[in-house]
Amino acid sequence: MAYITIVAMLALVQYIYFSISVGRARGRHGIDAPATSGDEVFERFFRAHQNTMEQLIVFLPAIFAAGYFGHALSAAGLGVVYLVGRFVYFRQYVTAPESRGPGMVITMLANLGLVGMALVMATRTALMG
Repeated sequence: MAYITIVAMLALVQYIYFSISVGRARGRHGIDAPATSGDEVFERFFRAHQNTMEQLIVFLPAIFAAGYFGHALSAAGLGVVYLVGRFVYFRQYVTAPESRGPGMVITMLANLGLVGMALVMATRTALMG
């Protein structure tokens, strides 16, 4: 489970980095808190960050459940795929929002893989007693 924890903590570090990026964009584009609109570039940073939070809600429990009931190294590998997908998504969204698709697809496939692995392996464990 150490690899699972490392990848999960890297996902949180990534999220913190995205948070800092939003704060910097807020300052560069003159968007005073609590406003979340008023400049298109700032809004891209903000939305990419919010979307990452939405994906973390799926990712964190899924990676721990997949690692616990399934194969920890495989779950950690899918977690690394998730991290790459989030980075691609964030970069693409802030530079050219219409090109964010590949990052979203990578993220969704990793999350679906983790949820699927956890569900299948937990069900198998439950049925085997």
